[in-house]
Amino acid sequence: MQFTKMQGLGNDYIYIYGSPENPEELSIKLSERHFGIGSDGIVLISPSDVADFKMRIFNADGSEAKMCGNGIRCVGKYVYDKGYTDKQLITVETLSGIKTLDMTVEDGSVKEVSVQMGKAEVSNDLTLTVDGKKVLMTPVSVGNPHAVIFVDDAEAAPVAELGRKIETHERFPDGVNVEFVEVLSDNSLRMRVWERGSGITMACGTGACASVAAAAAQTFCHKNEFVSVMLDGGTLKIKIDDEGEVTMVGPAEISFEGEIM
Repeated sequence: MQFTKMQGLGNDYIYIYGSPENPEELSIKLSERHFGIGSDGIVLISPSDVADFKMRIFNADGSEAKMCGNGIRCVGKYVYDKGYTDKQLITVETLSGIKTLDMTVEDGSVKEVSVQMGKAEVSNDLTLTVDGKKVLMTPVSVGNPHAVIFVDDAEAAPVAELGRKIETHERFPDGVNVEFVEVLSDNSLRMRVWERGSGITMACGTGACASVAAAAAQTFCHKNEFVSVMLDGGTLKIKIDDEGEVTMVGPAEISFEGEIM
């Protein structure tokens, strides 16, 4: 089985064209960073009956995710660079709907991908009690669930300790992605993330979208303008319009390729 290791701002997945058996078990095995290839999960790419391509995402713990912003940008680069399509504007079927990708190509290779992510739905602020302490967060859905927590210092935020406990909190029976967001200016955010099923990752595309949506709802940043979201792995550009529709722009890169024996 041929695979391609790709990453978007350090959010790394193993990409396979096809539909292998037992993808949940395969993701657990391959994602292990000491005895496997090492990744945040696997992404399966296949033809679609309703779009140009279909993607399925499995986290490192074997659970299936609905959507991954960094992952879908890499799907665009994969199918274009490998010749599965010659179109720079494609659609991709996901569990959270069909997404449109607009790819910037230089010298025959995709360098940057703009993704129409759909609508971000921001709910009223929620206060949870975690280890006896009150934690204020903004729930946001971007096709998958997020809990955005605004902090004074993202670098000092207890991402591992608090993120793990909120992901498995009874308020979120299906789990949740947790973002710790520091507002740097009205067009710049610093975000660190605990991803549902994967733990701390270098970046989360849908998390960046959720963070900007929550920040706009709190009037920390402006709608209809690109906001730079600085993650551990790099920077994404996110724009949310008056209707809540989100555009994400960022890079996608191939790390290496190989064969699973």
